[in-house]
Formats: sequence, structure tokens, C-alpha cells
Amino acid sequence: MSGQSGPRRRHGGALAAAWRVFRKELLDALRDRRTLGLVVLSSVALGPVLLVALSVLVADLEARAGSRELFVVGIEHAPTLRNHIERQAWTLRQPPADYETALARRSFGHPVLRVPEGFERDLADGLAPRLLLVSASADSRAQAGAGAVARLLQGFAQEQASLRLALRGVAPGLLQVVQVHEQDLANPLARAAQFTRLLPFFVLMAVLYGALHAALDTTAGERERGSLEPLLMTPLPRAAIVVGKWGAVAVMAMLVAVVSCLSFLPGQWLLRSEMLAATFQFGLREALLFLALLLPLAALLAALLMAVAIRCKSFKEAQANTTVVLLAVSLMPMFTAFNQGGEQPWHLWLPALAQVTLMQRVLEGEAFGPADLLPPLAVAALAAALCLAYVARQLRAAALE
Repeated sequence: MSGQSGPRRRHGGALAAAWRVFRKELLDALRDRRTLGLVVLSSVALGPVLLVALSVLVADLEARAGSRELFVVGIEHAPTLRNHIERQAWTLRQPPADYETALARRSFGHPVLRVPEGFERDLADGLAPRLLLVSASADSRAQAGAGAVARLLQGFAQEQASLRLALRGVAPGLLQVVQVHEQDLANPLARAAQFTRLLPFFVLMAVLYGALHAALDTTAGERERGSLEPLLMTPLPRAAIVVGKWGAVAVMAMLVAVVSCLSFLPGQWLLRSEMLAATFQFGLREALLFLALLLPLAALLAALLMAVAIRCKSFKEAQANTTVVLLAVSLMPMFTAFNQGGEQPWHLWLPALAQVTLMQRVLEGEAFGPADLLPPLAVAALAAALCLAYVARQLRAAALE
């Protein structure tokens, strides 16, 4: 019995030591009011600010699509075209004199139709008048309006072709050998996810920056202040010190994850786009699924940042070295943007990319089960354990010095 009680006492003592280190580090992090306020405020404002920005963009596109305004130069040369446009309930506007320069500078977000002088003569002679639609592909507002104007002009061309065939006694239907009907298989949530695709990325970066300062301060910061060496001289086990420090950093990152995800719930009240408000459904279930994906990643990021910063002798040096981690985590989700082949199985085995992929599924209303959650959880647990083992090894080397 005494042989079993010895390991139990050592195990209990290690847990108690880890708990003391955890409390100390967490209190130190919470005492830094400026950093804590910045992190919490940014995570609280994350959801509402992103949703408002997206809704303003979508509402602007909706307003432009529904305005049915056409900016045209030389419409006096084409009364037939003018009649068709007005019958389609479009309003004709005169563009500014320097509209080409304004379009190039993105200060005028409307395409402009230019009508040549001989439009009616060519139309009466059976020729094809040349219309010029001036736009700027670099401006999404002008490009979106150019599509609607092109469809309007295509309707005019079909109407004129049908009239010419009717005058010659030819049924216009003879030229329409097939009828094409479109079927959209995407559900409303998937269509809305096209606008909210960046939300998982920003939540991920908020969690990363939530762990960054605490990880640097508890490693390189303490070494720079000279408070790490006295801690290593205490009889506390190295594993207890590492686990306690890592627990405090992970809790800070997890706090940011919780606040960021929950901020989307009241943030939906600020949506200005009716379409986005109707299709973007982010409730408590979606927030909990986000957290199930982000909390293990927060634990991994805390361990990874500590492993990078533990070798640095100053806070600034640690900031410079962790830039590599920030860049890697921010670039990892870009695979989904540049990959045209859709989601691949190996995406779930890469940290950050797996979380963004599954969070995108949540936004699109697609289901995923334990088999999808197992790879990112396993990778996060294994990578965090390796990082913590490396931190413990570095602390032993520092104690020997």
C-alpha cells in the first residue's frame, strides 16, 4: 500500500504545483488590463463589425441591382433602343463628363453605354450597330452593373431579331432549337456563405492573437525580466511549470474564442441586407460547433507559440520569431481560396485549414460527424504534446545554465 501511495502523492503534488503556476500566470495575464482590454474588445467587436461590413456591401450590391438605372451617352441617336429600355422600366441617366477617368479610379461605380451616331440607320439597313459598354473589371460595383446592362441589351437584340423574322414570315421559334432552364442546387445557407467566407478566418486570427501576448510574456517576457530563473530554482517539477503556464495561455486564447463566436449572435441584429439577414442563420448551435473546433486549436496555438518563444531572450526577439507562426496560420486557410477542386480529405489533417474548412461547412448548413472531427483533434493533441515536451526540455537546459 505504501508503494502505491507514494506515486499518488507525487502525482497529486505535481497537479497541485501545476495549479499554482496556472493561477499565478493567469492572474498576471489578467492584471495586464491594457492588453486584456484590447483582446477582449477586439473579440467582442469582431462579430458585429464583420457582419455590418458584409451587410453594407451586400446591401449596396442589392441596391444597384434593383435601381435599374442606365448611364448612357448618345441615346438621342437610338430612339428605338430608348423605347425598349424605358419599356423595361429602366431609367436613363447622363454620366459625368470624365466618366472614363472616374471608372478607372473606382470613384464612379456604374457602367456607361455609348451609342454611335448611325445607330438607327444601321438598324434600318439590317446591319448590326456597334454599342460600346464601358466598365472597369477592377471595380466590383461597376462589374456587377455591367452584367445587368448586357442582359438588357441582349433582350433588345432578341426583340429586334424576332421582329425581322416576323416581317419575313418566319416563325422566331424556328431559331430556338433548345430551351435551357437553370437549376441551382445550392441551398440558401450555401449561397449566403459566399459572402461570409471570411468569417472563419477572422475568428481564427482573433484566437491566434489572443494567445500571442500571453505566450510571449510567460516565456521570453519572464526571461527578460529575470523572473524565470527563480521559478526554475524552486522544487516544482518542470512538467508542472510547463503545464501551468500553458494552461493559462490556452485559457486566454479560449476566452477570445468564446467571446468571438458568441458576438455573432447579437451581431446579426445589425445586418442591413434583407437577403443576408434571411439566409445567414448563426444560432447557439452554430456557435457551439465553432467552439468545438476552435478550443483544441487554441490549446495547440498556445503550446506552439510558447515553443517558439521559449528560446528567445527578449520579448522583441520572440515577437520577431513568432511572425513565422502568424504567417503560416494566416496562409493555411488560403488553400480553400486557391483550390478549385473543392474540399480534399487531407485538408482535415492540417491545423487551421481543418478548422476553417469545417467552420465553412457549419455556415453552409452541411453536417459533419465524429469521423470529420477526429483528424483535427488528434493532430492538435499530438502537436501540442510535442510542443510542451520541447518547452520542458528548454526549461531544463535553462535551469542547468
